[in-house]
Amino acid sequence: MKQRYKEVHDVIKPNLNILFVGINPGIQTAITGFHFAHPSNRFWKTLYAAGFTPYVLAPYENRKLLDFNFGITNVINRPTKSEKELTQNEFEKGRIILLQKINSYQPQWVAFIGIGLYRKTFNKNNAQIGMAECIYNSQVWILPQPSGLNAHYPPEKLVVKFKEFFDVVNSNK
Repeated sequence: MKQRYKEVHDVIKPNLNILFVGINPGIQTAITGFHFAHPSNRFWKTLYAAGFTPYVLAPYENRKLLDFNFGITNVINRPTKSEKELTQNEFEKGRIILLQKINSYQPQWVAFIGIGLYRKTFNKNNAQIGMAECIYNSQVWILPQPSGLNAHYPPEKLVVKFKEFFDVVNSNK
């Protein structure tokens, strides 16, 4: 029997301070319908530890990000167990849709959650964590992937990288 998934809706509004961009829903996210829902994903804890939120949001509270003038979208909406299941064609279509969202909603910052996501979406294999080229009038930052599978970034190192971004965002206010 095929698993039924819930749609994972964008959490977005015009003129956000930050639009966080994920790659696609994982299975747990698709089952719940909430961004970063897998228990091993460190996104919500890292946002809090880096100073973005005053407490750790639960995935089902993802719409509360709007209260802090943040949002979330994905490049690709199809749920998968692994990003390796995604095709280059899906990235190309997702890039077009993402660019339309950025142009329409005009966030001050666009934060890509994962270097691989940014590289695959924009075919920029030399991109690094940190500041990247602006998209329209939005500044761009690339963050490490907070998945529990990302062994390159243990929790402490992940928080440091998110905090660097937090500090840059707040220095530009």
